[in-house]
Amino acid sequence: MLNYSRQTTLDAVAGLSVAQLDFFHGENGNSIGALLAHIVSLKLIYSIRTLEERLPSADEKAEWDASIRLGKVAREKYNGLPVAYYQELLEGVRQRTLTGLARCDDDWLNREFTLTDGSLVNNYWAWFHVVEDEVSHRGQILLIRNHLMPEEP
Repeated sequence: MLNYSRQTTLDAVAGLSVAQLDFFHGENGNSIGALLAHIVSLKLIYSIRTLEERLPSADEKAEWDASIRLGKVAREKYNGLPVAYYQELLEGVRQRTLTGLARCDDDWLNREFTLTDGSLVNNYWAWFHVVEDEVSHRGQILLIRNHLMPEEP
């Protein structure tokens, strides 16, 4: 499912211009670029938490905070960047994830940890969340691309 969701996300953004990646609808909307950065940051945070079994460092949190939170701050940070930039980020975190997952067995899926809100979850839940988050944001990307974004001349 990680492979499938990633391929369909890449297909959804293939060939988009910088202006299209930066477009957002409404003052609270997210740009496609910001959504792509969010997909990367969420996968990175869960990789750190579940595969490296640690909390993100202060530097990691600072680097990815805008894309985790989305909104205006993410639109400003992820602006003016080509699709290749996001493809490289997506590929980098993908390789890190696949390398980490290759070391895991079925028992690892049941290993529990606590989220920052105090919820007790397991690795199976975490990676289901990573997949469903990407699929959900890909839906937003398709909505922006197919229905909200003005056509380029």
